[in-house]
Amino acid sequence: MKREQLVEFLHKQAIDATLLKEVEEFVREHEVDPAVADRVPVSIYRYYGKSIWEKAIYAILSGYHILLSGPKATGKNVFSENLAQLFNRPMWNMSLNVNVDSASLIGVDTFRNGEVVLKKGPVTLAAEKGGFAIFDEINMAKNESLSVVHSALDFRRMIDVPGYDRIPLDDATRFIGTMNYGYMGTRELNEALISRFMVIDMPILEGEGLKQILREETNLNEEGMLLFARLFTDLQNKSLEGEISSKAVDMRGLFGALNMIERGLDVKDALNMGIVNKSFDRFEKEVVDDVIDTLFAKGVTKGELFR
Repeated sequence: MKREQLVEFLHKQAIDATLLKEVEEFVREHEVDPAVADRVPVSIYRYYGKSIWEKAIYAILSGYHILLSGPKATGKNVFSENLAQLFNRPMWNMSLNVNVDSASLIGVDTFRNGEVVLKKGPVTLAAEKGGFAIFDEINMAKNESLSVVHSALDFRRMIDVPGYDRIPLDDATRFIGTMNYGYMGTRELNEALISRFMVIDMPILEGEGLKQILREETNLNEEGMLLFARLFTDLQNKSLEGEISSKAVDMRGLFGALNMIERGLDVKDALNMGIVNKSFDRFEKEVVDDVIDTLFAKGVTKGELFR
Protein backbone atom coordinates (compact mmCIF):
# COMPACT_ATOMS: atom_id res chain seq x y z
CA MET A 1 0.00 0.00 0.00
CA LYS A 2 1.46 3.34 -1.07
CA ARG A 3 1.44 6.29 1.32
CA GLU A 4 -1.08 8.12 -0.90
CA GLN A 5 -3.45 5.17 -0.50
CA LEU A 6 -3.04 5.29 3.27
CA VAL A 7 -3.84 9.02 3.33
CA GLU A 8 -6.89 8.43 1.14
CA PHE A 9 -7.98 5.63 3.50
CA LEU A 10 -7.74 8.04 6.46
CA HIS A 11 -9.88 10.61 4.67
CA LYS A 12 -12.50 7.88 4.17
CA GLN A 13 -12.24 7.09 7.89
CA ALA A 14 -13.27 10.74 8.48
CA ILE A 15 -10.02 11.67 10.22
CA ASP A 16 -9.94 15.43 10.91
CA ALA A 17 -8.82 17.06 7.63
CA THR A 18 -6.93 19.82 9.47
CA LEU A 19 -5.01 17.17 11.35
CA LEU A 20 -4.01 15.44 8.11
CA LYS A 21 -2.85 18.79 6.67
CA GLU A 22 -0.56 19.18 9.69
CA VAL A 23 0.82 15.71 9.01
CA GLU A 24 1.65 16.77 5.43
CA GLU A 25 3.44 19.85 6.79
CA PHE A 26 5.42 17.61 9.14
CA VAL A 27 6.42 15.38 6.21
CA ARG A 28 7.51 18.36 4.12
CA GLU A 29 9.57 19.81 6.96
CA HIS A 30 11.36 16.54 7.76
CA GLU A 31 12.99 15.02 4.71
CA VAL A 32 14.15 11.43 4.88
CA ASP A 33 17.86 10.71 4.66
CA PRO A 34 18.29 8.71 1.41
CA ALA A 35 20.60 6.32 3.28
CA VAL A 36 17.64 5.03 5.36
CA ALA A 37 14.78 5.67 2.92
CA ASP A 38 14.33 1.92 2.48
CA ARG A 39 13.32 1.76 6.15
CA VAL A 40 10.15 3.76 5.57
CA PRO A 41 7.55 0.96 5.79
CA VAL A 42 5.13 -0.01 3.05
CA SER A 43 2.17 -1.37 4.99
CA ILE A 44 0.18 -4.40 3.90
CA TYR A 45 -2.67 -4.02 6.39
CA ARG A 46 -4.47 -0.91 7.65
CA TYR A 47 -5.61 -0.07 11.15
CA TYR A 48 -9.31 0.78 11.46
CA GLY A 49 -10.35 3.18 14.22
CA LYS A 50 -10.92 6.93 13.85
CA SER A 51 -10.50 7.79 17.53
CA ILE A 52 -7.24 5.85 17.94
CA TRP A 53 -5.80 7.39 14.77
CA GLU A 54 -6.59 10.93 15.88
CA LYS A 55 -5.21 10.43 19.39
CA ALA A 56 -1.91 9.10 18.03
CA ILE A 57 -1.56 11.83 15.39
CA TYR A 58 -2.22 14.58 17.95
CA ALA A 59 0.40 13.10 20.27
CA ILE A 60 3.07 12.73 17.58
CA LEU A 61 2.50 16.21 16.16
CA SER A 62 2.78 17.58 19.71
CA GLY A 63 6.21 15.97 20.08
CA TYR A 64 5.25 13.11 22.40
CA HIS A 65 6.13 9.43 22.40
CA ILE A 66 3.22 6.99 22.62
CA LEU A 67 2.56 3.65 24.32
CA LEU A 68 0.02 1.30 22.73
CA SER A 69 -1.45 -0.95 25.39
CA GLY A 70 -3.92 -3.78 24.93
CA PRO A 71 -4.49 -7.53 24.56
CA LYS A 72 -3.17 -9.60 21.67
CA ALA A 73 -4.70 -9.05 18.22
CA THR A 74 -5.67 -5.43 18.80
CA GLY A 75 -3.49 -4.20 15.92
CA LYS A 76 -0.63 -2.58 17.86
CA ASN A 77 2.12 -3.56 15.43
CA VAL A 78 0.03 -2.84 12.34
CA PHE A 79 -0.83 0.58 13.74
CA SER A 80 2.81 1.35 14.58
CA GLU A 81 3.82 0.54 11.02
CA ASN A 82 0.93 2.59 9.63
CA LEU A 83 2.02 5.60 11.70
CA ALA A 84 5.61 5.39 10.44
CA GLN A 85 4.35 5.23 6.86
CA LEU A 86 1.90 8.10 7.35
CA PHE A 87 4.62 10.37 8.78
CA ASN A 88 7.09 9.07 6.17
CA ARG A 89 9.67 8.09 8.78
CA PRO A 90 12.25 5.32 8.69
CA MET A 91 11.31 2.66 11.24
CA TRP A 92 13.38 0.50 13.58
CA ASN A 93 11.55 -2.32 15.37
CA MET A 94 13.04 -3.75 18.56
CA SER A 95 11.56 -6.70 20.43
CA LEU A 96 12.52 -6.12 24.06
CA ASN A 97 12.81 -9.75 25.09
CA VAL A 98 15.05 -10.97 27.92
CA ASN A 99 18.05 -11.36 25.59
CA VAL A 100 18.15 -7.67 24.59
CA ASP A 101 20.69 -5.58 26.47
CA SER A 102 21.77 -1.94 26.27
CA ALA A 103 24.44 -2.68 23.62
CA SER A 104 21.77 -4.22 21.37
CA LEU A 105 19.90 -0.91 21.46
CA ILE A 106 22.63 1.75 21.61
CA GLY A 107 25.46 0.01 19.77
CA VAL A 108 28.78 -1.71 20.39
CA ASP A 109 32.46 -0.80 20.09
CA THR A 110 34.14 -1.92 16.89
CA PHE A 111 37.43 -1.28 15.11
CA ARG A 112 37.41 0.87 11.97
CA ASN A 113 40.54 2.30 10.34
CA GLY A 114 42.56 1.44 13.42
CA GLU A 115 40.23 3.26 15.79
CA VAL A 116 37.56 2.15 18.23
CA VAL A 117 34.22 3.54 17.02
CA LEU A 118 30.61 2.98 17.91
CA LYS A 119 28.72 0.59 15.67
CA LYS A 120 25.36 2.26 16.10
CA GLY A 121 22.34 0.34 17.27
CA PRO A 122 18.68 0.96 16.37
CA VAL A 123 17.98 3.51 19.12
CA THR A 124 21.02 5.58 18.13
CA LEU A 125 20.15 5.42 14.43
CA ALA A 126 16.51 6.35 15.04
CA ALA A 127 17.67 9.29 17.18
CA GLU A 128 20.04 10.60 14.51
CA LYS A 129 17.91 9.91 11.43
CA GLY A 130 14.57 11.17 12.73
CA GLY A 131 13.12 7.69 12.78
CA PHE A 132 10.23 6.02 14.56
CA ALA A 133 11.63 3.39 16.93
CA ILE A 134 9.22 0.69 18.06
CA PHE A 135 9.81 -0.84 21.50
CA ASP A 136 7.80 -4.03 21.10
CA GLU A 137 6.64 -5.79 24.28
CA ILE A 138 8.24 -3.09 26.40
CA ASN A 139 6.91 -4.65 29.60
CA MET A 140 9.07 -7.76 29.01
CA ALA A 141 12.35 -5.80 28.94
CA LYS A 142 15.01 -6.38 31.56
CA ASN A 143 16.31 -3.48 33.67
CA GLU A 144 19.43 -2.93 31.56
CA SER A 145 17.33 -2.33 28.45
CA LEU A 146 14.86 -0.14 30.33
CA SER A 147 17.68 2.20 31.39
CA VAL A 148 18.27 2.93 27.68
CA VAL A 149 14.55 3.43 27.11
CA HIS A 150 14.41 5.89 30.04
CA SER A 151 17.27 7.90 28.56
CA ALA A 152 15.82 7.89 25.05
CA LEU A 153 12.44 9.13 26.29
CA ASP A 154 13.82 11.89 28.50
CA PHE A 155 12.28 15.34 27.95
CA ARG A 156 15.74 16.76 27.16
CA ARG A 157 15.72 14.62 23.99
CA MET A 158 19.30 13.55 24.50
CA ILE A 159 20.90 10.09 24.83
CA ASP A 160 24.09 9.67 26.86
CA VAL A 161 26.39 6.97 25.49
CA PRO A 162 29.20 6.15 27.95
CA GLY A 163 32.57 6.91 26.36
CA TYR A 164 31.05 8.87 23.46
CA ASP A 165 29.44 12.23 22.85
CA ARG A 166 25.80 12.81 23.72
CA ILE A 167 23.39 11.98 20.92
CA PRO A 168 20.64 14.58 20.44
CA LEU A 169 17.29 13.33 19.14
CA ASP A 170 16.26 14.66 15.76
CA ASP A 171 13.07 16.75 15.88
CA ALA A 172 11.21 14.03 13.97
CA THR A 173 12.27 11.13 16.20
CA ARG A 174 9.47 9.41 18.09
CA PHE A 175 9.43 6.25 20.20
CA ILE A 176 6.39 3.97 20.17
CA GLY A 177 6.05 1.32 22.86
CA THR A 178 3.70 -1.66 22.61
CA MET A 179 2.63 -3.93 25.43
CA ASN A 180 0.29 -6.81 26.11
CA TYR A 181 -0.69 -7.03 29.74
CA GLY A 182 -1.41 -10.00 31.94
CA TYR A 183 0.70 -12.52 30.02
CA MET A 184 3.51 -14.73 31.28
CA GLY A 185 6.84 -12.88 31.35
CA THR A 186 5.30 -9.40 31.49
CA ARG A 187 5.49 -7.02 34.43
CA GLU A 188 4.18 -3.66 35.55
CA LEU A 189 5.96 -0.61 34.13
CA ASN A 190 7.18 1.84 36.74
CA GLU A 191 5.73 5.33 37.07
CA ALA A 192 8.85 7.06 35.78
CA LEU A 193 8.67 5.16 32.49
CA ILE A 194 4.91 5.47 32.06
CA SER A 195 5.14 9.23 32.62
CA ARG A 196 7.33 9.55 29.53
CA PHE A 197 4.57 8.28 27.24
CA MET A 198 1.14 9.32 26.10
CA VAL A 199 -0.77 6.05 26.59
CA ILE A 200 -3.38 4.78 24.13
CA ASP A 201 -5.54 1.84 25.21
CA MET A 202 -6.14 -0.28 22.10
CA PRO A 203 -9.68 -1.71 21.96
CA ILE A 204 -10.28 -5.37 21.14
CA LEU A 205 -11.55 -6.18 17.65
CA GLU A 206 -15.22 -7.00 17.73
CA GLY A 207 -18.61 -6.24 16.22
CA GLU A 208 -18.83 -3.92 13.25
CA GLY A 209 -15.17 -3.00 13.42
CA LEU A 210 -14.09 -6.60 12.89
CA LYS A 211 -16.65 -7.09 10.11
CA GLN A 212 -15.45 -3.93 8.38
CA ILE A 213 -11.86 -5.21 8.35
CA LEU A 214 -12.88 -8.55 6.86
CA ARG A 215 -15.22 -6.89 4.37
CA GLU A 216 -12.63 -4.43 3.08
CA GLU A 217 -9.40 -6.42 3.41
CA THR A 218 -10.57 -9.76 1.98
CA ASN A 219 -12.68 -11.15 -0.87
CA LEU A 220 -15.12 -12.91 1.47
CA ASN A 221 -18.79 -12.75 0.57
CA GLU A 222 -21.26 -11.59 3.20
CA GLU A 223 -21.90 -15.08 4.58
CA GLY A 224 -18.18 -15.86 4.70
CA MET A 225 -17.44 -12.55 6.38
CA LEU A 226 -20.01 -13.26 9.12
CA LEU A 227 -18.65 -16.78 9.70
CA PHE A 228 -15.02 -15.71 10.09
CA ALA A 229 -15.96 -12.69 12.20
CA ARG A 230 -17.90 -15.05 14.48
CA LEU A 231 -14.93 -17.46 14.59
CA PHE A 232 -12.51 -14.73 15.67
CA THR A 233 -14.95 -13.28 18.22
CA ASP A 234 -15.71 -16.70 19.76
CA LEU A 235 -12.00 -17.51 20.12
CA GLN A 236 -11.29 -14.09 21.55
CA ASN A 237 -14.06 -14.45 24.13
CA LYS A 238 -12.82 -17.89 25.17
CA SER A 239 -9.33 -16.44 25.60
CA LEU A 240 -10.58 -13.48 27.67
CA GLU A 241 -12.58 -15.89 29.86
CA GLY A 242 -9.52 -18.08 30.43
CA GLU A 243 -10.81 -21.18 28.59
CA ILE A 244 -7.91 -21.08 26.12
CA SER A 245 -4.68 -19.11 25.78
CA SER A 246 -4.32 -16.20 23.36
CA LYS A 247 -2.33 -18.30 20.85
CA ALA A 248 -5.37 -19.06 18.70
CA VAL A 249 -6.48 -15.40 18.74
CA ASP A 250 -4.22 -14.62 15.83
CA MET A 251 -5.36 -12.12 13.18
CA ARG A 252 -2.27 -12.77 11.05
CA GLY A 253 -3.01 -16.49 11.22
CA LEU A 254 -6.61 -15.88 10.23
CA PHE A 255 -5.60 -13.80 7.21
CA GLY A 256 -3.03 -16.43 6.27
CA ALA A 257 -5.68 -19.13 6.40
CA LEU A 258 -8.03 -17.02 4.28
CA ASN A 259 -5.34 -16.52 1.63
CA MET A 260 -4.71 -20.27 1.41
CA ILE A 261 -8.43 -21.09 1.29
CA GLU A 262 -8.87 -18.63 -1.56
CA ARG A 263 -6.02 -20.37 -3.39
CA GLY A 264 -7.80 -23.69 -3.02
CA LEU A 265 -6.63 -25.31 0.23
CA ASP A 266 -9.30 -27.15 2.22
CA VAL A 267 -10.94 -24.85 4.80
CA LYS A 268 -10.21 -27.11 7.77
CA ASP A 269 -6.58 -27.67 6.72
CA ALA A 270 -6.01 -23.94 6.31
CA LEU A 271 -7.57 -23.13 9.71
CA ASN A 272 -5.46 -25.87 11.32
CA MET A 273 -2.30 -24.26 9.96
CA GLY A 274 -3.30 -20.67 10.67
CA ILE A 275 -5.05 -21.04 14.03
CA VAL A 276 -5.47 -24.49 15.61
CA ASN A 277 -1.84 -25.60 15.45
CA LYS A 278 -0.61 -22.36 17.05
CA SER A 279 -1.33 -24.11 20.33
CA PHE A 280 0.55 -27.24 21.37
CA ASP A 281 -1.83 -28.08 24.20
CA ARG A 282 -4.06 -31.01 23.28
CA PHE A 283 -7.07 -29.83 25.27
CA GLU A 284 -6.84 -26.31 23.84
CA LYS A 285 -6.68 -27.67 20.29
CA GLU A 286 -9.87 -29.63 20.92
CA VAL A 287 -11.66 -26.51 22.16
CA VAL A 288 -10.60 -24.50 19.10
CA ASP A 289 -11.52 -27.41 16.80
CA ASP A 290 -14.99 -27.54 18.35
CA VAL A 291 -15.52 -23.82 17.68
CA ILE A 292 -14.52 -24.29 14.03
CA ASP A 293 -16.69 -27.41 13.57
CA THR A 294 -19.69 -25.58 15.03
CA LEU A 295 -19.39 -22.76 12.49
CA PHE A 296 -18.19 -24.49 9.32
CA ALA A 297 -20.10 -27.35 7.73
CA LYS A 298 -18.05 -30.36 6.67
CA GLY A 299 -16.95 -30.03 3.04
CA VAL A 300 -17.59 -26.27 2.80
CA THR A 301 -15.85 -24.91 -0.31
CA LYS A 302 -14.18 -21.61 -1.12
CA GLY A 303 -16.99 -20.89 -3.59
CA GLU A 304 -19.41 -20.70 -0.66
CA LEU A 305 -17.20 -18.25 1.24
CA PHE A 306 -15.68 -15.89 -1.32
CA ARG A 307 -17.05 -13.45 -3.87
